[in-house]
Amino acid sequence: MEPLASLIRPSSLKDFIGQSHLVGNGKPLRLAVEQKHLFSFILWGPPGCGKTTLARIYARSLGAELTELSAVAAGKADIKRIVETPPSGKPRVLFLDEIHRFNKAQQDVLLPSVESGELTLIGATTENPSFEVISPLLSRCRVFVLSELSSEEMSQIIDRTKVRISKQAKEWLVAMANGDARQAVGMIEAARDLYGKVTPESLKDTLQSKHLRYDKLGDEHYNTISAFIKSMRASQPDAALYYLARMVDAGEDPKFIARRMVIFASEDIGLAQPTALVVANDVFRACETIGYPECAINLAHGVAYLAQCKKSRHSYDAYQKAVEDVKEHGNLPIPLIIRNAPTDLMADLGYGKGYEKYTAESFLPEKLKGRKYLRP
Repeated sequence: MEPLASLIRPSSLKDFIGQSHLVGNGKPLRLAVEQKHLFSFILWGPPGCGKTTLARIYARSLGAELTELSAVAAGKADIKRIVETPPSGKPRVLFLDEIHRFNKAQQDVLLPSVESGELTLIGATTENPSFEVISPLLSRCRVFVLSELSSEEMSQIIDRTKVRISKQAKEWLVAMANGDARQAVGMIEAARDLYGKVTPESLKDTLQSKHLRYDKLGDEHYNTISAFIKSMRASQPDAALYYLARMVDAGEDPKFIARRMVIFASEDIGLAQPTALVVANDVFRACETIGYPECAINLAHGVAYLAQCKKSRHSYDAYQKAVEDVKEHGNLPIPLIIRNAPTDLMADLGYGKGYEKYTAESFLPEKLKGRKYLRP
């Protein structure tokens, strides 16, 4: 039986819900569909926000020969097979889901065909493509940022299932799914099939059911990484290692885990243990060069270290205060004493006059003299 999510998936922009900044009248993706404009692009957004649906609608509008792959399961051989397939006269479009899972060598195989226009690439990712897609490939693709679906948009999608659901169940589901339409529809289908009805109770029972495994693109993905970070923050290495083991066992991208550790090293440890950033960066590098299964050992090493480090958010908090002043006051005039004076005219105007390297005089703009952001 065809899954409910597939049955209700829209086939045209007329029925598409959400992403009005991209598919509304006069917006870029709508114009691309209407004008049959052929180009490569990457859809970056949270789970269940419509990336796959938009890719299919676009390809259908071109009358294209569409191939869909998931970077989780596909490899260089799959890409070579597509690239080497003789042209059929129709535009060839490759939809590559989770493109951030492809390593540099795999992405390099795509580059010549995308560059020549023989293959149109549509990538989908939940991760920042600036970090995950090689620069030559990224420069040949437009990047469209998709938003999390609103509660109203989620409600419209739930109504489209035509499954009888109470108001309370719908409200609970919208809150739980957190903008992920795929998860919401999957929950409805599972509750209906398992319990014969969709109520708050049957939805909660379904959520606890063993058939719903860790979804690397769904809600459990974010719950687990949140628990992982909070355990390190609370200096609980045992809990942090447990949540690490859950993510590794589920096949979570090791670079996703390591990247959060690099951020944590500066945001939560910071000045209390400056070498934490060195360790976290080395763990990230190990994940890049070694990969699973061995890099799990590097991750565990880093987690055990970071969780036991002393914590300090002084540098992070100080930066946030500085950002507040920038937003409130804009670009205040920089004091003349610390301005660069590359020309005689600028020197005559007082640029750099009286500058001393180790003065106690504040170099902040006049309006912010005396402001203290960093309080060790």
